[in-house]
Amino acid sequence: MSSLRTLKFYATPVHDCSYLPDMQARTLFVDPRANVSKHLYSQLSDLGFRRSGSHIYRPHCEHCQACISVRIPVDAFKPSKTQKRIENRNRDLLVRSVPCQLTAEYYALYERYICQRHKDGDMYPPTPEQFVNFLIEGSQDSCFYEFRAPDGQLVAISVCDRLEQGLSALYTFFDPDLDRRSLGVNAVLWLIREAQHANLPYLYLGYWVRNCRKMNYKTAYRPLEMLLDGEWQRMHSAPGHD
Repeated sequence: MSSLRTLKFYATPVHDCSYLPDMQARTLFVDPRANVSKHLYSQLSDLGFRRSGSHIYRPHCEHCQACISVRIPVDAFKPSKTQKRIENRNRDLLVRSVPCQLTAEYYALYERYICQRHKDGDMYPPTPEQFVNFLIEGSQDSCFYEFRAPDGQLVAISVCDRLEQGLSALYTFFDPDLDRRSLGVNAVLWLIREAQHANLPYLYLGYWVRNCRKMNYKTAYRPLEMLLDGEWQRMHSAPGHD
């Protein structure tokens, strides 16, 4: 079994940044041959690593520190008035945990979401192979949380890892035609409540990048903790967002 002391890491060549235009990036990957236990993965999460399929990674850019790991201390979380309205609006949704898997229903929702919301991103065009590589592969304690309307319609799926100290929200995709429900926000709020019920202290949201518009939603959850200079620091408002 691997440990932080014995783990090997590999850096990618420089490539185009996924978050900031005209910027170059480098990524640090955990050795894909390593046997990463839940305990080790939890430790890596506290060091700013994320998971994408079978890859555990962290930005490793020499001259840029724009990607900041963020997490919500769930017991201190205070929903805004808008977030309370969104929770109330979605109280009719039925949520259940299911194994990570590819089904025609799941992929149809994913395909619609990517094609309507992220046509300008590096995940377009979607494919079933991409779905599997991104959302199913990997040996961690993971699940899909299904969100269904009372009539049984699948409206959202949140892909989540369970850590020793919290939940890690890997990705959420939802019905792009149901704007009024604010399904992405609702999924984060539901995961906060789920972590609270499970007595897990944190919900990890991945990276926040100040100048990336698609990342702005993460600063709406207060308080927020950011990994700065190797230490988690609580921010009641994000830097530059008073």
